Amino acid sequence: MPAYIARPTTVFPAHKVTTAEIADDIRTHHPDHPRLAAILRIVANTGVNTRFFTRPLNAPTVSGDAGIGDRAEVAFADALDMAEQAARRTLTTHGVAAADVDAIITTHSTGWSVPNLDIHLVDRLGLRPTVRRIALTTMACAGGTQALIRAVDMVTARPGSTVLVVAAETISAVYNHADDAVEHMIYKALFGDSAAATLVTDQPIGPGLRVNSPADTYEHVLPDSLARYSGRADHTGFHFDSTKEALSAADDVLPHLLDWLGPQIVDFAVIHPGSGRIIADTAHRLGLDTHDSRHSTDTLTDEGNLGAVSVLRVLERTHDDPPPAGSHGVAVAYGPGFNTAAIHGTWTA
Repeated sequence: MPAYIARPTTVFPAHKVTTAEIADDIRTHHPDHPRLAAILRIVANTGVNTRFFTRPLNAPTVSGDAGIGDRAEVAFADALDMAEQAARRTLTTHGVAAADVDAIITTHSTGWSVPNLDIHLVDRLGLRPTVRRIALTTMACAGGTQALIRAVDMVTARPGSTVLVVAAETISAVYNHADDAVEHMIYKALFGDSAAATLVTDQPIGPGLRVNSPADTYEHVLPDSLARYSGRADHTGFHFDSTKEALSAADDVLPHLLDWLGPQIVDFAVIHPGSGRIIADTAHRLGLDTHDSRHSTDTLTDEGNLGAVSVLRVLERTHDDPPPAGSHGVAVAYGPGFNTAAIHGTWTA
């Protein structure tokens, strides 16, 4: 039984921050850093021009010295507000009542809360008390694609289901001047905050990606890769770390992804905009060019790496400038661990 992924809706917060402003903030807080000149050059070349934060750049929970308690509270509260907005807009856009949602799958990695995003949204959206729930809490950048995979599984197992998928990330929570390694400075410029939502059903509700069966989804964990990307928390807040091996992680997993795809020709791709290199390397190995990966590149340029939200945002951009009906495409995202999640589908008009 096929599953259909509807057009997502993405919500961005109010504070638009330029890369020049990030560079000035780094310069102000680390004037004596021995590699400051190199850091500023790298930051300028991340491929990100602007991103959106839920709080101003100079807020205590962004570039200030707020501790873990304040940062966690603000990050989750802001993510929840954005998630609610994205979910409501998606339900309204597709003409689906909250009472008609059979399952909700959420993904959220920034901030901390018990209960998590899924139960909060049941209350805020007025979903049925018996709605089925899956909360993916630490998938990070691969979370959006992973949530879509779980939605395909659920629609296949329970025909007739309407599954609401919601991703929300306040990644400005890891903007922390206690971290001054070069990779930490890059992440200050790379990430942005947002939320997105979509619906997955076994009948199409408008144009979108048709996934024939769960066999058209892929999950992979690269062996011995736990340290390449990882998160941690201490009294100063949240932190995102990586090693030099992180630079080749996507390249290391691409042969496995291609083995899964087999001889299938790929006409378009929805690539997680983790960096310019990740987009370019993935597109190249899929046999695509810069035009084919433009929606991922434009997302990186205008909004940054959105974590779990990224693939939903790129898919939304794909709706604005879609491939021809019947085109074969792949949605692929990479996350800490090092984990990969991918979906093969056909574009339906």
